Amino acid sequence: MGFAADDHRHMGRALQLAARGLRTTMPNPRVGCVIAHGRDVVGEGWHERAGGPHAEAVALRVAGERAPGATAYVTLEPCSHHGRTPPCADSLLASGIARVVAAMEDPNPDVSGRGFARLRAAGVVVEKGLMEAAARDLNPGFVSRMTRGRPWIRLKVAQSLDGRTAAANGASQWITGPAARRDGHRWRARSCVVMTGIGTLRDDDPRLTVRDIVADRQPLRVVVDSQLRIAPGARIFDGGAVVVATAVDDASRRTALEAAGAEVWHVPDARGRVDLVRLAQRLGAWGANEVLVEAGINLHSALIAAGLVDEIVLYVAPKLVGDSGRGVLRLPELSTMDDATVLDVRDVRHFGPDLRLVVRPVGARP
Repeated sequence: MGFAADDHRHMGRALQLAARGLRTTMPNPRVGCVIAHGRDVVGEGWHERAGGPHAEAVALRVAGERAPGATAYVTLEPCSHHGRTPPCADSLLASGIARVVAAMEDPNPDVSGRGFARLRAAGVVVEKGLMEAAARDLNPGFVSRMTRGRPWIRLKVAQSLDGRTAAANGASQWITGPAARRDGHRWRARSCVVMTGIGTLRDDDPRLTVRDIVADRQPLRVVVDSQLRIAPGARIFDGGAVVVATAVDDASRRTALEAAGAEVWHVPDARGRVDLVRLAQRLGAWGANEVLVEAGINLHSALIAAGLVDEIVLYVAPKLVGDSGRGVLRLPELSTMDDATVLDVRDVRHFGPDLRLVVRPVGARP
């Protein structure tokens, strides 16, 4: 199956439109749609937020009487089920659309392919797979939640050139400059959850809210605190919802945290620590697509050991801290370099004097 130049151009535009919902659609996927007759675009739309019209509905409304006989380019298979809005497959059929080009199937195994089947049964030409990798990269968390039952988990690390995240006493403000820190807020803004550990909370007392950029929602903040050592007066309780994941069942401390506005999740493992795999699954059930982890060496290392890290956003500042500074990760000793974890570099760019790398373990994909 071959796609023409116009197909690529229109799907590229649909992906650009989908990205406009990068910070707002959760727990829904980011979806864009273009409706065209050949080169001529007659309608565009994107899904803005859960409960609002889907991308196809917006584009069809713009196209109006120009929709019959047109091709609809969508970044995700049109839905075939009734949710908060009617099925998009039915809306496309009612409009007289002649052809649908989709970047990818719906990853939800309960509905995958049904939208395509409904369209084909009614005589609509359906083609899929155009720019699929880009579409999957736009929705790594939604794909992960639908196929693995857990969010896409992304570590954010800021380090010196010699691999230190803080001074020996824990002081880390600021390793990177303002431009890199502002970019970090963009990653927060697109995430459903920002997670940290009790060590970072006690050292820095962060709020972990989105600041310095325009954002109309705050992510859920999650604190991994096996022994419920978090203080009810911590700044993280200012500015939105907080979950404290713990391994102990202490009624008095739970009550104090709930009074501060937290929800306490009891997810112990056999060693008396927070079961990170169960926590990830519970966050998936809650509806989290993407989790950004901003923590220290203990939680970052534990997540990697549990096989839960899908991506790392690494900021490298041109500074030297020295051997006394705190490291990034604590991993098992290697006997040969063949045993090292190999990473795939996805993106490299500068923010002021600092370098940002986005990497994934080789083979990791949404």
